[in-house]
Amino acid sequence: MRASSGRTAGGSGLRPPSAVVKIAGVLFSLALTFLGLTAITFVISRVMPVDPVLAIVGDRASNEVYQQVYLQLGLDQPVYVQYLKYLGQLAQGDLGSSIMTTRPVLEDIRRFFPATLELATVATLLGIFVGVPMGVFAAVHQGRWPDHIVRVVALLGYSAPIFWLGLVALLIFYAKLGWVAGPGRLDVFYDGIIDPVTGILTIDAALARDWDIFRNALSHLILPGAILGTFALAYIARMTRSFMLDQLSQEYILTARVKGIPESRIIWGHAFRNVLVQLITIIGLTYASLLEGSVLTETVFSWPGIGQYITSSLFNNDMNAVLGGTIVVGACFVGINMLSDLLYRLVDPRIR
Repeated sequence: MRASSGRTAGGSGLRPPSAVVKIAGVLFSLALTFLGLTAITFVISRVMPVDPVLAIVGDRASNEVYQQVYLQLGLDQPVYVQYLKYLGQLAQGDLGSSIMTTRPVLEDIRRFFPATLELATVATLLGIFVGVPMGVFAAVHQGRWPDHIVRVVALLGYSAPIFWLGLVALLIFYAKLGWVAGPGRLDVFYDGIIDPVTGILTIDAALARDWDIFRNALSHLILPGAILGTFALAYIARMTRSFMLDQLSQEYILTARVKGIPESRIIWGHAFRNVLVQLITIIGLTYASLLEGSVLTETVFSWPGIGQYITSSLFNNDMNAVLGGTIVVGACFVGINMLSDLLYRLVDPRIR
């Protein structure tokens, strides 16, 4: 009996800790998701009716030059062979070179992505600090005029075309009133004065203690950030209202009110605390969607972000840039979802 129990104890001691198993599972899931993302994106780039050879050599190139470049790109090989070679390049951090800018795609992404990150972050923060209180306020006053106002504002913000809102905002606040700066990230006068550290101009200007450039960059950021933030604000407000209504109808809320607990504590200490997990997921998805879906805002405001970079590359048949930018944005989407999953595990002990 003792020997048998000893073998059991020894066997249990050889088992890997549950935390290690969970981490390994997460890493495997992340790797599998990224592999699927790269495969789908690569296949789509190859089946699109775009000739990457013509984008390089031009329409007037001879057939010999065309065939030479065609073979150099490896387009004569099967798609799966091309994909495996591309994975090998990705493992080395090589996304190829851009035809449009003649620079490595990874270098272009490092230049353009911080602009999108800055814009999406401001829009998401606006959605959190304005949209969440709006949703809670509407749920608490369900069926009354504050609820109706919040619902109408959220509906307009969610359904109004962003490009139309951007053009109207530029006309009113920039052209007519002059309250904010116009398109772009910075006035031409300030361009190139500070060295980029993070690529986010407001942070770089603050680190350099150049407050004139900081104010100018912030003035350029306010309008596109607010326009893009209307989508985040509307969506987060609607979802917060829905989650809060569900919690406020639960029996534990009625019990808390019968016990005489203050209403503010019931709303924020009980009901809102129970919707935090759902809100974290919604905010994470919103942030990820803004990173990949800010093309129209960047186009209207001439914001040199990753969305405008991918769109311009697509119009110029620059498939290396399109493929690299899409993979980076997709990887960010996957990473934010994984981070959201981690955060709501920390917030809700029941999930742990």
